[in-house]
Amino acid sequence: MKAWAHGPAAVLEAALSVRDAEISNSWAMGDRGRDAVLEVAPENVRVMTICNTGALAAVERGTALSVVFALHEAGKLADVLPLETRPLLQGSRLTSWELKQAEIPHHLVIDSAAPFLLSKGHADVVLVGADRIAANGDTANKVGTYSLASAAARVGVPFFVVAPESTIDMATASGADIEIEDRGTTEVTEILGVRTAPDGTKAINPAFDITPAELITGIITESRVVRLAAGETLSQTVTLVESAP
Repeated sequence: MKAWAHGPAAVLEAALSVRDAEISNSWAMGDRGRDAVLEVAPENVRVMTICNTGALAAVERGTALSVVFALHEAGKLADVLPLETRPLLQGSRLTSWELKQAEIPHHLVIDSAAPFLLSKGHADVVLVGADRIAANGDTANKVGTYSLASAAARVGVPFFVVAPESTIDMATASGADIEIEDRGTTEVTEILGVRTAPDGTKAINPAFDITPAELITGIITESRVVRLAAGETLSQTVTLVESAP
């Protein structure tokens, strides 16, 4: 909009600049995330994730999936466990498709099985995206993320949030200040247009949940890795973490 007064060419130039910055951020998150994961996980990493955080949700390589791609390209990835992500099945329909296109080994998991599988050692790290990150590190993301974080914390599996700096909202003090949308009954009583519940059934359908900062190992952005579990905070001076070439 700032470029609008200067004509179509200026608008296009501004738009392409935003695109290029987002592509650069996507690759940077992947590189930083790969290095952060390899600090705490074995070389043949098994990753669990929820929802869609790849090119279909963001740009080029996405956020959490960018880390998966970077691990795969480095020869450090053994398997990916994407959750179905009910009720709209983004993990099943989108993430699994992107992993298949990239020829990355993966096994689809129903949401409710994830905590049990973590307890049985089926994943070495959990990588998720974020819709908003509060100033204290509390993170809003697709519903089901809190369950993953709780289970990961219980069994000692590192849990990383991967998102650009623009997702961090320092004006929002904590997750308690984030309003959670309820998307209504139909998404729950139907699956992709096929009714699965009796007529008249009502549902509670929060689109997101809040993961408390104390359950998060670290937050990975394009410019830094904030290790919340080590006592670092988002308000500290940005320290760049050098990525391997």
